Amino acid sequence: MKIPTELKHKPVVVSEDYDQIDGGYSGNSDAKGLSVGLAQWNDRGKVDASAKVWRHTGGKWSNTSEELPLHRALDLAILICRTEQYFRGTGQSEKLYDESDPLIDSIALQGGVMDISVCVGNEMICEDIRLLQGALARSEELLDERLRRLSDILKAMGY
Repeated sequence: MKIPTELKHKPVVVSEDYDQIDGGYSGNSDAKGLSVGLAQWNDRGKVDASAKVWRHTGGKWSNTSEELPLHRALDLAILICRTEQYFRGTGQSEKLYDESDPLIDSIALQGGVMDISVCVGNEMICEDIRLLQGALARSEELLDERLRRLSDILKAMGY
């Protein structure tokens, strides 16, 4: 299922069809996608990045906050890390993404694949990529500290 681009959260990097790999809910989940993009609470002149779990009730997209099963929180962490890694690699080049191949990565999970790609359905994708890159750059110190802590914890756990 395609993640909507006309709602307040503006997706930039997406993992669609997430319901097919959603842990114990796989194949029967209302969590249809994950995204990293521009936060729905943004005000003029202040842009924040955010992650979102896209839930579909069967009738409409839900904008409710939710408690996250642990595997879903980890899947969001994977998406955030790949987004950060991808945009650090593109830097501030004129070519923001490969239009002929918007796929960033395919990560095997649970007998399925979590595809991560640039959200080409977003009509403002180039502008939104630039805004997301700026938000990530402004949050770099906060994110780097947390990523280092997460890395240390994972190493201590044997990963």
